[in-house]
Amino acid sequence: MATMTVSGAPEGTPWESGAAAPESAVEIEVEIADSARARRRGLLGRAGIAGALLLTPARGVHTLGMRFALDVAYLDRELRVLSVRTMRPGRVGVPRVRARHVLEAEAGAMARWGVRRGAQIAVHGTE
Repeated sequence: MATMTVSGAPEGTPWESGAAAPESAVEIEVEIADSARARRRGLLGRAGIAGALLLTPARGVHTLGMRFALDVAYLDRELRVLSVRTMRPGRVGVPRVRARHVLEAEAGAMARWGVRRGAQIAVHGTE
């Protein structure tokens, strides 16, 4: 399993959720869905996820058939966060044109980790 770290967004960037910024970088377990089959399956059938799921390549997601709400971060080619949204089950997200990857986690996790617009994600331990 890989891990990811989050570097803070530029100064003055507001938190979308209103949560306080974390004090330091956070290391989070991340699963990588880099095949068509893994991306199609995503988090379907799960009751939750402890870390995050990185869909690559991807521009959008849906929560049809999901059992829990998701935080969804749309990332550009360099894994910089373009936007973060919370999606309830049964929704279809609008694909983001500039997005190349999508990061999914349980609702509320992104704010705790400091994932917000402008933040830089780094994935470690991939081969």
